[in-house]
Amino acid sequence: MPHPVRQRILITGASSGLGEGMARRFAAMGRDLALAARRTDRLEALRDELLAAHPRIRVATAALDVDDASAVEKTVPELVDELGGIDRFVANAGIGKGAPVGTGAAWANRATLFTNVLGTHAQCEAALELFRAQGAGHLVVVSSVASIRGMRGSRTAYGASKAALNALAEGIRSDVLGAGIRVTTVLPGYIATEVNAGRRGPFTVGLDTGVDALTAAIEREPVRACVPEWPWRPVAAALRVLPLPVVRRLT
Repeated sequence: MPHPVRQRILITGASSGLGEGMARRFAAMGRDLALAARRTDRLEALRDELLAAHPRIRVATAALDVDDASAVEKTVPELVDELGGIDRFVANAGIGKGAPVGTGAAWANRATLFTNVLGTHAQCEAALELFRAQGAGHLVVVSSVASIRGMRGSRTAYGASKAALNALAEGIRSDVLGAGIRVTTVLPGYIATEVNAGRRGPFTVGLDTGVDALTAAIEREPVRACVPEWPWRPVAAALRVLPLPVVRRLT
């Protein structure tokens, strides 16, 4: 059976990178958008751009720091009310700071763990409260291929935070199974965004290519998807079984 069109979409972390790119793709599809991020100047510029290019859609924006759980709890329903409802929530906001553990930069690792795990948890709480009340919705959790195995160096905390999101999304999926709520975990590979600056490998793809693959995967509403599918689906499968010394060299 085809999935219903998710007309009203809320995207966090929409002021740059994958969030900004997804906003442009969904706007081009004629979807109504609620966009949230910390950098409101960039959000407002994006809103103006989207409305100029697609005057038939609606775009609502709000300042939101996902580290503040109370703000998430308050702002998400307000933003949804402004849009007139919600059909899909893309929990995209996150950061990629980090340093090798024990090298004197624990603050960066804690910041990454706090934002990516607790910030995403706060978003999921807000989204699921709305979806449970209406008996329908599509939650998208943006994880990473870095979540599949322990990553070394500056990616250790980042990979751990994204691994936590995989478990969080699966637990939610199990809890709402059969309730009309779909949950998708997307695992981007190396896409040329600010988060991956300085960490780009041989399979890095441009932002446009990555966003195209990401939005296409979200529209299919699978349980889990690596994006772009090639080469990251086979890479992900290999990472799960390769010995750690080999994984260390590859990552």
